[in-house]
Amino acid sequence: MTVWGAVWVLALSVCLATPGPLFAETFVADQRVESLSGRPGDVARGRALVVSRQVGLCILCHSGPFPEERFQGNLAPDLTASSARLSPAQLRARIVDASRFNPDSIMPSYFRTDGLTRVAPQFAGKSILTAQDIEDVVAFLVSLKP
Repeated sequence: MTVWGAVWVLALSVCLATPGPLFAETFVADQRVESLSGRPGDVARGRALVVSRQVGLCILCHSGPFPEERFQGNLAPDLTASSARLSPAQLRARIVDASRFNPDSIMPSYFRTDGLTRVAPQFAGKSILTAQDIEDVVAFLVSLKP
C-alpha cells in the first residue's frame, strides 16, 4: 500500500468513526439522498413538528394548509408550493442545512451541528431536530404533494 493509500484509509476510518459532519454531509447534487434515521417518517408526527411553535417553528416563516393555526409566516415560501416542486431528497437536504443552498438563508440548519455561530453553550454540538424528526417532517411535506 502506498503512503497516500494508507492516509486515505486512515482518514476514512476516522470519518466513519465520527458521525457528525460526514453523516450530515452525504449529499448528491442538491439532495440528501439517504434517510437520516433508516426508518420511514410518520406523517402525523411530521405535521405536529411543523406547526409546533416550540420545536420545529416552521410556521413562524412558512404558511401552509393549517386552517387552525393563526399567524402563519410570510417570510418564506408556502410549504405546499415547496413540497410540490422538490423531491423528498431535496426537502431533506434543505431541512438538514438550508445554508448549503443559500448562504443568506434565515432558515436554521436543523441537523447541522458544526461551523455554527452564536450558539448557546448548552446547545453546542446538538441538532435542533433528531434524524427521525427530519424524516417525519419530510413524510409530512411529501404528503402535501397534489
